[in-house]
Amino acid sequence: MGLKTPQHYVESLRDGRVTYWDGERIDDITTHPRFRVPIALTAVDYEYDAADYGALRRYRTEDGGEAHRIYQVPTSEADLATRVELLQHTSIGTAVSGVYMALMSVKDDVAQVNPACATNIERMYRYCRDNDLRAAEVITDPKGDRKRRAHEQDDPDLYVRIVDRNADGIVVRGAKLHITAASLVHELVVMPTKGMRQDEKDYAVSFSIPVNTKGVSIINRSFAPAALNEFDYPASAHHSMPEGFVVFDDVLVPWDRVFLAGEVQLASRLAQSLGLWERTGGVIEAVRLSELFVGLAQLVSEHQGKERDPVVMNTIAELITYAEMLRMSLDYACRHFEQAPSGMVFPNVLAINAAKYFYAANFHQTVRHLHDLSGGLVLTLPLEADLRHPEAGPYIRKYLHTKPDVDVEDRMRVYNLIRDLTADAYGGWQFVVALQAGGGLSAQRIMMNRTYDLARAKQRALAAAGVKPRAAAKRQAAE
Repeated sequence: MGLKTPQHYVESLRDGRVTYWDGERIDDITTHPRFRVPIALTAVDYEYDAADYGALRRYRTEDGGEAHRIYQVPTSEADLATRVELLQHTSIGTAVSGVYMALMSVKDDVAQVNPACATNIERMYRYCRDNDLRAAEVITDPKGDRKRRAHEQDDPDLYVRIVDRNADGIVVRGAKLHITAASLVHELVVMPTKGMRQDEKDYAVSFSIPVNTKGVSIINRSFAPAALNEFDYPASAHHSMPEGFVVFDDVLVPWDRVFLAGEVQLASRLAQSLGLWERTGGVIEAVRLSELFVGLAQLVSEHQGKERDPVVMNTIAELITYAEMLRMSLDYACRHFEQAPSGMVFPNVLAINAAKYFYAANFHQTVRHLHDLSGGLVLTLPLEADLRHPEAGPYIRKYLHTKPDVDVEDRMRVYNLIRDLTADAYGGWQFVVALQAGGGLSAQRIMMNRTYDLARAKQRALAAAGVKPRAAAKRQAAE
């Protein structure tokens, strides 16, 4: 128990987990080139003595021990602000452990239906926290034919389901897709992908199991190759993380690890709770990325001597508007937090969904602005190897010169980051993630319709139109 070191974390991954990548079964991911960058990225979050963010990473628990702050249940606005700061300096391999925030936020609701499952949530939360483990958000089913319900599919396993219940636990079968860092964590926390009806009881299931549990297999895919040049790929070389296609082939889940097993009235509640924290993480990343876009746009314009061009200034103003709207939305969501009966606080649901929708709906246009300012060099800039070549290099330095105070290497680095973030390996991943992480645009529309005070808006509209409330109008007529 207690805080792990980066070395302890790496060693903990040698547990017999079944992992595939590019047609190869990988028995020890800690020694395989494919996992070098993802493991190193996640291991940094175990550096609790680091001068920069070591103190931010840990907090004192109610038991007097220390744990990673990703497990701190916020109970105040200050706690939320600290969590936002933490996630700005945390790898996705650790951030996904926020799945336990979702579970802790619905624990009271679960207790009203099945107290034993609520106890399991609390126990597993403390187990992962106190042993400094990482847990993945395992939510999205293949879904098959979207026009049909889970139990109506040609193959009943297209949604994760319970295939048996016995004295030891439940046996589950199915698959979950797009599971970020599945091969890099210790626990797979399975959540319902959506609400279920009474005739879909076997699909209303939630639990946590170790990654190396018998019957679990993970098939990996990443946006980046195993090794990339840091000069040419300043983002992808350091931030690649595999997405897991997680298969459950008749996996036994002990009863003390079960959070939901047929309680259909809770399925959508669990799914929505995870959506909130996923979208919060997405907005935090959006704030960081949008500010980076403003900086890159300004730099590329200055390097070309166009920083005072009215068209350029107007375009940068558009990027600033996008960045500031996101920053203010996140700030509003935390300042106007909501609170559960347990005392746990969480970001304003409407504000987070509106912010995530704004981020996703305008992301592609924002990138277009950056590409418009940058020009064709985003795609055609020569590689570092050519820059270092004794014959080709001088040509590159000669013809990429713009002004005496602009270093050609600096200019190339700016272009490389723009390409990597928006038009290459990391950029391709980010285009899809901005839209789909935490649910597509329709998911945010649904939540905004559910949480916005439509009744108050209608009342104000009626008053502005001069329409009197019917009860008052009837009283006036009677008088």
